[in-house]
Amino acid sequence: MDDDNKSEEHYINKSNWLRAAVLGANDGILSTASIAIGVAAATDVREPIILAALAGLVAGALSMAAGEYVSVSSQTDIENADIERERKELEETPEMELIELAKIYEKRGLTKDTAMEVAKQLTEHNALEAHKRDELGINEISQAKPLQAAIASGAAFTFGAALPFLVAVFLPLRQMIYYQYGFAILFLAILGTLAARTGGSNISRAVIRITFWGTIAMGLTALVGFLFGINV
Repeated sequence: MDDDNKSEEHYINKSNWLRAAVLGANDGILSTASIAIGVAAATDVREPIILAALAGLVAGALSMAAGEYVSVSSQTDIENADIERERKELEETPEMELIELAKIYEKRGLTKDTAMEVAKQLTEHNALEAHKRDELGINEISQAKPLQAAIASGAAFTFGAALPFLVAVFLPLRQMIYYQYGFAILFLAILGTLAARTGGSNISRAVIRITFWGTIAMGLTALVGFLFGINV
């Protein structure tokens, strides 16, 4: 295949959905396993553990999706307001906007004449798009997509939370705390590895980071269960 016809794939192109998916799956594994561990530390009966894990799965998935949607929608509102203001400025003061765009290119290393020529050509092609990209820093990769982020987060949380839920259902009750912790750390390590590979980052650092904080979270939750637990 001709190299000129290849579309170059960058890791940053995956940043939006990867962030939402990793955050959702990580939260699903960690929060549900922590809930199960906390309840397991307080009771010798399986049903409360399963119920708590299931409630955590459902509530967490819905909360994650809703929270992500609201958060990214707020970002979208801000972006749209900036774009609308830029559109008005282009209509009312096009000469000033042209000079402003040229100065941006000058700061990036172009000579004054070249910067002005580039600004003119881009303005003629699509003035608003040029200002969106180079003045506001908004492009197709970085632009917020609320529904995409909400679906990715909710689905990822559900997948992640399903793993400790299945541990609560099928593995022996007697050592449930240790099973939950062990499998959660395994799931988190796998998630960290996949995320690092997909994002092109350091695998060891990602795994250590995710398992370290996961251990702290589950350990503190287990402590709460032991301190305030009652045998049901």
